[in-house]
Amino acid sequence: MQIITQLLFLIALVAGIGFFVRNIRRLTRNIKLGKKTDRTDQPGKRFNKMARIALGQSKMVRRPIAGILHIIVYLGFIVINIEVLEIIIDGLFGTHRILSFLGGFYDVLIAIFEILAFLVLLGVIVFWIRRNMTNIYRFLSRELKGWPKNDANYILYFEMVLMLLFLTMNAADYQLQLNGVPHYSSEAGIVGAFPISQFILPIFDGMSNATLIIIERAAWWLHILGILFFLNYLYYSKHLHILLAFPNVYFSKLEPKGKMDNLASVTEEVKLMMNPDADPFAAPAEGDEQEEPDKFGASEVTDLNRIQLLNAYTCTECGRCTAECPANQTGKKLSPRKIMMDTRDRIEEIGEIINKKGKFEDDGKKLLDDHILREELWACTTCNACVEACPIGIDPMSIILDMRRYLVMEESAAPNELAIAMTNIENNAAPWPYNQQDRLNWTQEN
Repeated sequence: MQIITQLLFLIALVAGIGFFVRNIRRLTRNIKLGKKTDRTDQPGKRFNKMARIALGQSKMVRRPIAGILHIIVYLGFIVINIEVLEIIIDGLFGTHRILSFLGGFYDVLIAIFEILAFLVLLGVIVFWIRRNMTNIYRFLSRELKGWPKNDANYILYFEMVLMLLFLTMNAADYQLQLNGVPHYSSEAGIVGAFPISQFILPIFDGMSNATLIIIERAAWWLHILGILFFLNYLYYSKHLHILLAFPNVYFSKLEPKGKMDNLASVTEEVKLMMNPDADPFAAPAEGDEQEEPDKFGASEVTDLNRIQLLNAYTCTECGRCTAECPANQTGKKLSPRKIMMDTRDRIEEIGEIINKKGKFEDDGKKLLDDHILREELWACTTCNACVEACPIGIDPMSIILDMRRYLVMEESAAPNELAIAMTNIENNAAPWPYNQQDRLNWTQEN
């Protein structure tokens, strides 16, 4: 019987990890559909930023209540999962609490795990109340209807269940040790310290050892299977940021806030035009060849770069960007969070076509118009507030700017006010409709 149990555990473990690896490969493939971009410069600064923001949660605590609770849940969930290593070893070799040979240190570990599990449970309950029973504006936006709202709640329910299973498993184990049941009891006394689960013991009053073993084993199995399920659910959830936050912050921009990227091809052309000694008809020197871009800007996710697609998959849908957006605050349709969600939805649509057909075949849709509306793009003030607000270095503004470039440079579809201003700049070197000879007239006014 023990061999069969170990074999079943091995099958579950291999299946869970195998499915996870498959999802990671699909994720990597989808991100690589974007254009290459180099963000490997200044590794020291990048590691420092990653340690401070992704690991240290420095931007989360700007909102103290949510930030501190997030740190508790984040830290608790990571530390508690250390015990998963013991569970895996026990499952594969048929042992029970194999790390108990650590003695007093093991007792301290179990005590820490239980206290953190209890704090995680409390934190998740508070998060559920904030998300579902309070009228926090950023949780009521139109893009959080349906699946996004349900997904957030599913994760909270799942974390509650996992913590309860962990504490129930420990409580039943503790009671079996107290009862001196073989395989659970130890000549050295109680194995592990149970500061939280000991308060669950009254529930087990009057239960037989056989019933307690069933409860402990059921909680043990459900806990590890739940961990494997959670691991694979991440790919389909906004909680993918648990895995992607670190690389996303590492590859985020290091330039001063608000600095906008220029198209290299346009920059070179402008330099050529401003150089009085340059011959516009001369062939480029060897090594200076520069490919002309197939398209200016972006109308589809494959026109974006890989960091932008990584941003889309990393988005936590927390809404801090949208809450800070002045356009959104004044009633415009723009929501930076929705920009990221739409980008992720579109790359997933393309990825699903590739999954089914082996390659992408045009489905008659694209990111522009079918997901992101032009009205949203032109509502952006390029103030950079969304980028500053994001706790994990996501840059919605870069996607907005690239899509605007496409509209202006490929479709000549700028709003009338902007088109007039650009015409004036071209003709008068200023956005106003004044003759260049009259530009200094204001200095002569009394």
